[in-house]
Amino acid sequence: MMRKKSVSASKASLVLFLCQMISALEVPLDSKLLEELSQPPTITQQSPKDYIVDPRENIVIQCEAKGKPPPSFSWTRNGTHFDIDKDAQVTMKPNSGTLVINIMNGGKAEAYEGVYQCTARNERGAAISNNIVIRPSRSPLWTKEKLEPNQVREGDSLVLHCRPPVGLPPPIIFWMDNAFQRLPQSERVSQGLNGDLYFSNVQPEDTREDYICYARFNHTQTIQQKQPISVKVFSTKPVTERQPVLLTPTGSTSTKVELRGNVLLLECIAAGLPTPVIRWIKEGGELPANRTFFENFKKTLKIIDVSEADSGNYKCIARNILGSAHHVISVTVKAAPYWITAPRNLVLSPGEDGTLICRANGNPKPNISWLANGVPIAIAPEDPSRKVDGDTIIFSHVQERSSAVYQCNASNEYGYLLANAFVNVLAEPPRILTSANKLYQVISDSPALLDCAYFGSPKPEIEWFKGVKGSILRGNEYIFHDNGTLEIPVAQKDSTGTYTCVARNELGKIQNEVQLEVKDPTMIIKQPEYKVVQRYGHVSFECIIKHDSTLLPTVIWLKDNDELPDDERFLVGKDNLTIMNVTDRDDGTYTCIVNTTLDSVSASAVLTVVAAPPTPAIIYARPNPPFDLELTGQLERSVELSWIPGDENNSPITNFVIEYEDGLHEPGVWHYQTEVPGTQTTVQLKLSPYVNYSFRVIAVNEIGRSQPSEPSEQYLTKSANPDENPSNVQGIGSEPDNLVITWESLKGFQSNGPGLQYKVSWRQKDVDDEWTSVIVANVSKYIVSGTPTFVPYEIKVQALNDLGYAPEPSEVIGHSGEDLPMVAPGNVQVHVVNSTLAKVHWDPVPLKTVRGHLQGYKVYYWKVQSLSRRSRRHVEKKILTFRGNKTFGMLPGLEPYSSYKLNVRVVNGKGEGPASPDKVFKTPEGVPSSPSFLKITNPTLDSLTLEWGSPTHPNGVLTSYILKFQPINNTHELGPLVEIRIPANESSLILKNLNYSTRYKFYFNAQTSVGSGSQITEEAVTIMDEAMASRQVDIATQGWFIGLMCAVALLILILLIVCFIRRNKGGKYPVKEKEDAHADPEIQPMKEDDGTFGEYSDAEDHKPLKKGSRTPSDRTVKKEDSDDSLVDYGEGVNGQFNEDGSFIGQYSGKKEKEPAEGNESSEAPSPVNAMNSFV
Repeated sequence: MMRKKSVSASKASLVLFLCQMISALEVPLDSKLLEELSQPPTITQQSPKDYIVDPRENIVIQCEAKGKPPPSFSWTRNGTHFDIDKDAQVTMKPNSGTLVINIMNGGKAEAYEGVYQCTARNERGAAISNNIVIRPSRSPLWTKEKLEPNQVREGDSLVLHCRPPVGLPPPIIFWMDNAFQRLPQSERVSQGLNGDLYFSNVQPEDTREDYICYARFNHTQTIQQKQPISVKVFSTKPVTERQPVLLTPTGSTSTKVELRGNVLLLECIAAGLPTPVIRWIKEGGELPANRTFFENFKKTLKIIDVSEADSGNYKCIARNILGSAHHVISVTVKAAPYWITAPRNLVLSPGEDGTLICRANGNPKPNISWLANGVPIAIAPEDPSRKVDGDTIIFSHVQERSSAVYQCNASNEYGYLLANAFVNVLAEPPRILTSANKLYQVISDSPALLDCAYFGSPKPEIEWFKGVKGSILRGNEYIFHDNGTLEIPVAQKDSTGTYTCVARNELGKIQNEVQLEVKDPTMIIKQPEYKVVQRYGHVSFECIIKHDSTLLPTVIWLKDNDELPDDERFLVGKDNLTIMNVTDRDDGTYTCIVNTTLDSVSASAVLTVVAAPPTPAIIYARPNPPFDLELTGQLERSVELSWIPGDENNSPITNFVIEYEDGLHEPGVWHYQTEVPGTQTTVQLKLSPYVNYSFRVIAVNEIGRSQPSEPSEQYLTKSANPDENPSNVQGIGSEPDNLVITWESLKGFQSNGPGLQYKVSWRQKDVDDEWTSVIVANVSKYIVSGTPTFVPYEIKVQALNDLGYAPEPSEVIGHSGEDLPMVAPGNVQVHVVNSTLAKVHWDPVPLKTVRGHLQGYKVYYWKVQSLSRRSRRHVEKKILTFRGNKTFGMLPGLEPYSSYKLNVRVVNGKGEGPASPDKVFKTPEGVPSSPSFLKITNPTLDSLTLEWGSPTHPNGVLTSYILKFQPINNTHELGPLVEIRIPANESSLILKNLNYSTRYKFYFNAQTSVGSGSQITEEAVTIMDEAMASRQVDIATQGWFIGLMCAVALLILILLIVCFIRRNKGGKYPVKEKEDAHADPEIQPMKEDDGTFGEYSDAEDHKPLKKGSRTPSDRTVKKEDSDDSLVDYGEGVNGQFNEDGSFIGQYSGKKEKEPAEGNESSEAPSPVNAMNSFV
């Protein structure tokens, strides 16, 4: 029996004639063939049904069509023939039906209003366009009227009527003032759908004389202005509060009719004080999720893409604290006609049957009528092969004269649909499209596919012959595909020869010859073998090949699957690879690859580099390969394999690894099949359908794996349906209008038979649609175009081959492509938490408008200016991202007393949506930073001059500076603290009435209304009194003082010499013992605890203690000075006390650490103090 293979859908997609066709006859898209075949006209482009034109520009009415022969065009206007030759203003484009009406050279658009229809005609039929209604746009002026001023009492309601002129299309209404600024709207003041401006209650701020209504006519790009309306609000006390009353609509009920697929807009605006809040409900049901939006401060209910299910009663409720009012709107959803099944082009052969089906729905149900070549079918020429049955035309035993273009018109009171579909009856003798004497070359034992692309009408029968006088090919060794291709699943050497394809139908016969050459496979008859070589030796791998004499092989050597090292030690010969002076780096796997234009084979071997030759006692090696492989018990899904083990080489075989090669799908590639224990030499193997199996066995011991055995004989299993479907099916759109369906294709042997294809099916989720399916070739992707943006789809992919389908696949959910979000987040609000932190809120955007996977929101914010300096700087925008459907976030790190702007954008997988309007907010004042500097200059006996710089970051309006200071004595004790408040506009101060020669510590900071900032500290010293200093110097220079000092020094020297002499003589003397018993305080050094010293000591040798150290009982370190190291104030302390214990000394000594500015004066140690150290 002949086996047929259905043409794959991917190939079918290349041979579909025009857009869609229901026919057993398929026309290949061969350019030469298409030029020769006749085709009825098809309208390819036309103007919209309702065509509003700009009266100032030329009118272009489009009508494009294709057909063979090329069609001619004619037009009707208002139902009668339109003779364009008689109107000089009208021309038709060459090779086209498009009309150009010249308005710019004197024509008037109003003269060409009407209903136009285009007809494209050739010898095969006539196609017609829609009725195209031409209307010029209109933007009339406002009628003049006298507008009286509106005087309204505070709290009353008010309606300012716009009443725009009637335009075509209707204008867009908006209210502005004389400065062309839009009037602010709110829950209290808003514009209605009719353009009127409604005030739920008026307030004194509503008083103005420039309420102006504007009408914008987009088609003509003009704006018309109504005369300004004056409103004056007079106040009465008290203002009377009132419960809600509906301003529009009036009454308690109203009706509304809307068409399916349109946007439903319902409006309720109420008066009242306080301002009423509007709420919407649907009686007996819920408002549709994801399609419901509230606009105009919830006064307008918007439902997109309405359907019959949205019919019902909608109630709006206006409520304030005094009561409520409501209105019920009864909504009826009607439907203009829409397609269920549009008629499709039909291509038939003479004598065949076919049908045209035209099914549409609507509310009310549309009327279906048929036309033939633009004429109602009732008065069209009769065709005995045609029978009309309602929405179906049945064709029986058609002939060439049955070719025509049929129009289906579905209409009701809300509109119509018109579709053209042709019936093309072709009588064509056979044509063979494959090139003559085409040469095919294949490797022996692999499949061969010989093409015979053809066309004819009626569909030709295809027969194949081998040789010039050969008989017709039949039998299981051949597969005959519906597209004419001959497949030889396992080509052998004797398959070489000339093959003749014959195509015949009742109109003729044609044949074509192709050549097939079957080549011997390339083989490696001597493979490289495992080598162990001593370091610095040399090694050689052999790779001897056998190939078809007509093929030119190339040999490539690899090391560890990479190119050989660029090293002269590697020598590549014709049949071998030699490595000289082997090193440890040469250890690895070496592969010989042989390529021809038709096949490729490879073999590998491992090189092991050792330091010394193997131990000669016992040689352990990998086992020798098994041999004598035999297949028995062949069944459809199993076979038994047996073998004889090779030599173990002193290491027992632990297991055998069985590998297989699929000569049909992957020749030369070996795959793991199974493994068995080393004691077993037979195994039952499970097989897959449609695989040309060869097996080999590898023995394994503790040393390693043996070389593979020689392959077994080949065994071709029978074909079967696929057992499984593709995995990892996904649907992700790459563009807003497509759905990319991908999957992991089945491996070669998983196909279970020839002709592996995939049936790809999809339908929109949650919509009552039928599955759309297409059969594609062995690919892994299919793109569905023309999808809505980001909607869920149910997807399934099913495998099939020539014998049938795989089991029913499971469904997965995918989404069509994302697009950028449509709307910005609304109701953006900012709550300032403190001077450096704010919280932003926003309303989530409707998920329908996200048009993708919601990833989150981005908040862009930036500082506009500092409110204290009023100076702008470079704007550096900051971005915070909030993941998911979060509707608030914190903005940290703000600068106090600054003006900021922010906006919010929604983010999906495609990118960011539009930004919300910029929101301005201000941060409050904070405490300032410390003054930029503090300098102390011009020290005198009793004054110091202070200069300072304003804070780098005032963080608000400076109110004053605070100066605190206190004196520091020589023991670093702090005196009383004095505080002075200085005006903020000052930058210097002279401190007077200070003590002379006194160190002061200053604390200085700035203040705002929030509080004090951080302080800056500094120290300075007033200068010494010159008279006292001179007296001290005079004492030190007196002669008696110098003589006294010299005598004391001489006495001490004599005593030291005497002590030294006595000590060298040894022993004690009476005077010494007396001295030990009664120590002389003039000679014996005193202890530190007595407060005196036995020798001269500089003040720097006794530095004051730091914080935390013990201090004398009569001195303490003050708490406010604890932050400063007392070392900074380290000076010697000398003096005496009066009888009452009061201190009468003076500051003396040298300061260890000078202030940063170095403005204080330094003092030298006083000679008086030096003298006191010895007393």
